[in-house]
Amino acid sequence: MNMHWMSLVLRYFTFSFKKSEKWIKSLPPVRGRLVENEPLHKKNWFGVGGSAQVYFEPADVADLAGLLYKLRELPPIPMSTLGAGSNVLIRDGGIPGITVHLGKPFSQVVVQDDILICGASAGAMEVAREALKNKITGFEFLCGIPGSVGGAVRMNAGAYGCQIFDMLKTLTIVTREGEIRVLSADEIKDSFSYRKCVLPQEWIFVNAVFQGKQVKDATVIREKMEANKQKREKGQPIGVRTAGSTFKNPEGTPAWQLIEKVGMRGAKRGGAEVSKKHCNFLINSGSATAKDIEMLGEEIRRKVYEKEGIELEWEVKKMGVDKL
Repeated sequence: MNMHWMSLVLRYFTFSFKKSEKWIKSLPPVRGRLVENEPLHKKNWFGVGGSAQVYFEPADVADLAGLLYKLRELPPIPMSTLGAGSNVLIRDGGIPGITVHLGKPFSQVVVQDDILICGASAGAMEVAREALKNKITGFEFLCGIPGSVGGAVRMNAGAYGCQIFDMLKTLTIVTREGEIRVLSADEIKDSFSYRKCVLPQEWIFVNAVFQGKQVKDATVIREKMEANKQKREKGQPIGVRTAGSTFKNPEGTPAWQLIEKVGMRGAKRGGAEVSKKHCNFLINSGSATAKDIEMLGEEIRRKVYEKEGIELEWEVKKMGVDKL
């Protein structure tokens, strides 16, 4: 289903849900937090977007699986998963259906020898710090990646020539039917490629186990992390509302070079602007709407395609619907 038709379907669901709250009243009891009309602008790095029609923070994996299992008895309900909000653009009309957000119960990082067992809401930077503390190499690139483990796996995040799938040992998911499954990296390797994971969107990642390499001296690890940090601070906008790299790098040419080549460095639309420091970053200068950001991104895509014949692909994940 293309994005246009998906948007129309979500609009239909939004209208239907606002017209009748019968499905919401039919939701089974949970042990976590389940509320209506939860504002989401404070839960994403752009600081924009509408509300979640229903917002669910499960108490644990069993709580999440239990709700999903019970939902089989109801008519189909759209469901979205929101991580740390570091790489998403939530549209101004909010997210219809149920938005699942994995909170503190899913944030633990446990280290066993050279293995890191990570909850999906653990921060990627926290994983890098735990690896350093335990003298485990291979995770230095994560110190430059914002967001959570679940989101990093979902987009196969990477930096400095590394990607998170290379470290993955097992992935625990909960299916839409409420089944909890543990998948080995070998089972799912064909689902991962550059900045992409094609495992079913309805699967919710709840835990990832990574394997690095233990060393005797953490000095080299610390030096790599510091170098990555300095490189990031020097070359990327810091202390602003942004969701990181906006577009994936097409083969052969970095996206920022194409954006600069078509004259879009520093371009603005409403409260959104293209970073002058790194033009593959879109920024909310303070008053941007999600629409401003999305339309500025689409203008970049159009100009790059018209002038360079290259179709840029969004790296930022767009969620929800436009305001009606």
